Amino acid sequence: MTEQATPGTQSKASIWLEEFGLNSISRIRIESFSGLTVALALVPEAVAFAFVAGVNPLVGLYAAFIVGLVTAVFGGRPGMISGATGALAVVMVSLVAQHGVEYLFATVVLMGIIQIVAGVTHLGRFIRMVPHPVMLGFVNGLAIVIFLAQLGQFKDSSGAWLSGMPMYLMLGLVVLTMGIIYLMPKITKAVPGPLAAIAGVTAVVIGLNMDIPRVGDLASISGGLPPFHIPNFPLTWESLMIILPYAVILAAVGLIESLLTLNLVSEMTDTHGGASRECTAQGAANVITGFFGGMGGCAMIGQSMINVKSGGRTRLSGIVAALSLLGFILFASGLIEQIPLAALIGVMFMVVIGTFAWNSLKLIGKIPRHDIFVIIFVTGITVAFDLAVAVVAGVIISALVFAWDTAKHTSAVSKINDKGSKVYKMSGPLFFGSVASFTELFDPKGDPDDVIVDFLDSRVLDHSGLQAIDALAVKYEAAGKKLHLRHLSADCRRLLHKARKIVEVSVIEDPDYGVAVDYEGNYMLKNADVKAPEKA
Repeated sequence: MTEQATPGTQSKASIWLEEFGLNSISRIRIESFSGLTVALALVPEAVAFAFVAGVNPLVGLYAAFIVGLVTAVFGGRPGMISGATGALAVVMVSLVAQHGVEYLFATVVLMGIIQIVAGVTHLGRFIRMVPHPVMLGFVNGLAIVIFLAQLGQFKDSSGAWLSGMPMYLMLGLVVLTMGIIYLMPKITKAVPGPLAAIAGVTAVVIGLNMDIPRVGDLASISGGLPPFHIPNFPLTWESLMIILPYAVILAAVGLIESLLTLNLVSEMTDTHGGASRECTAQGAANVITGFFGGMGGCAMIGQSMINVKSGGRTRLSGIVAALSLLGFILFASGLIEQIPLAALIGVMFMVVIGTFAWNSLKLIGKIPRHDIFVIIFVTGITVAFDLAVAVVAGVIISALVFAWDTAKHTSAVSKINDKGSKVYKMSGPLFFGSVASFTELFDPKGDPDDVIVDFLDSRVLDHSGLQAIDALAVKYEAAGKKLHLRHLSADCRRLLHKARKIVEVSVIEDPDYGVAVDYEGNYMLKNADVKAPEKA
């Protein structure tokens, strides 16, 4: 008996079918074709990244299969593609060169465990703190990185640029591929443009027997099922200290790239993804990969864009991509090795065009200059170094700029009331960034004997603010004057109460003002029975 959906709701079975793309024949067709297209584009990428890391091409292909399959089934973002990536490969290369591939497998397992912990503890939620300018710089930088990565295919085995007819053939086939991808949706949507382009250009090259670089020129992709293999790694403290730094960096880079890709795909498809679930799934995938001879992986923005542009929206496309890749390794290596690299370059160039945030160029002169700087800075660091450094640096710069701008809003208006007390009416937040300007607002030597600081339009946000209040109270006491604090919010009261052993103030409930704080030079607990001081 099938579950019946109540009006306005979906049954669990229908939600599951929709999530896996099994709710209609047309959806199954779209997802399957999209996954096949992604698998074809995965082959040269996985091989190239394996070379970067200094390992056998099958190590990269196995990682793309295992990580891709596990995250497709259990990840937090249906339709997102994961596999071996260049961002991870550049970190791995020194480890492999110094200690060998067995240390890499152990590192990948530890990397996965760290990512699982991040998922279970919901650390993925911190991705929400990434500002939009950083996101724009991220996608622009990755688009440039993807573009630059393709240029190496226009060189011969000696590293020299192609010239003459070979270069013209490569460029012509790249343009032909891009043209087919652009025109195919206008003709029919039954077959994704990238898949039609790869098939069409491959047929032309084989039919005309063109002598141009093909996938097989990179390396043979023929192999068997990934074998279970416990890393030959000495379980000693010294060995653990060797792999731990690499594991932490790989885990951080993988999570940052995956969560930013998750956000990007969510924006493009107007859907939501689960950051914590993605962290956990990626960690589990890497643990499994480490025990099956893979180099580990994370989300791949280029392949994810291919999938989304080809219509992939569900888990089925990622599953088909992973299984197709395994099928290529086991049964169709000879055929896949005949695909011209020019066709795959054309596909990736279209990904570059679709990934780059062209609208960010229109923002120049329309948004604050520091946001423009962050976009350019993150883009440059992504290209020059790596994604993790760029994103962390971008977030830090954005946070510092925000703190600087927020601190400018801390001010006070002073006046003498009818009882001769001087009242400072504060506005803006009091925190580490505004402490200096807060202190400069007061004149302990020149003020009258009774001073009131009114926080009705201000809030104390951190311990630096509390310490500033304490330091101010000390100055007024030294001058023989009394300081009152008025209209502190409930959360400020909590901060003062928790810090009563650090900040030398007494906290007394005030029925009219919420709380009044009088500096006495000693510690007092909050006590509802204490009579509030007479209002100044």
